[in-house]
Amino acid sequence: MITIVSGTNRPNSNTLKVAEYYLKTLQAKGQEAQVFDLQDLPAEIIQTDLYGKRSEEFLPIQKMVTATSKFLFIIPEYNGSFPGVLKTFIDACDFPDSFYNKKAALTGISSGKYGNIRGIDHFSGICSYLHLNVLPLRLHIPTIKTEFDEHGNFFKADTMKFTTDQIDKFIAF
Repeated sequence: MITIVSGTNRPNSNTLKVAEYYLKTLQAKGQEAQVFDLQDLPAEIIQTDLYGKRSEEFLPIQKMVTATSKFLFIIPEYNGSFPGVLKTFIDACDFPDSFYNKKAALTGISSGKYGNIRGIDHFSGICSYLHLNVLPLRLHIPTIKTEFDEHGNFFKADTMKFTTDQIDKFIAF
């Protein structure tokens, strides 16, 4: 199972649009995939699911993470890095079992012109610590607000080429 993590809890985010695009594309290629939107994290996760504690609300999320063999993280740029809620999600998951020796692909997005290069680099360090094996092809999609057509699909030739290439390599990974 591939789980696409929409790496922010911001409502109506471009991150979720990208995650849904990846979901449609993976399913069209016959892959079993799902999106996990960080908006679905328990609101009180900081009090209930860190430092060895576990809430009933987080149990289905932990089961989903445990059942996932590959993660595709869509990560927006927040203050030159990635959202804190994504790190909180990682910290709340069982360590090391949740991510150890599993596989991941990383796609950064930003409103600016660099596509979250620094945030993907920062998150790569966390993946290394977790022994989460990352696909070498990391994408950086800049000016994300200009990337979608009216149906929520990418339409620019280079973005379609690189996302398709990443997806094909991730399936084979």
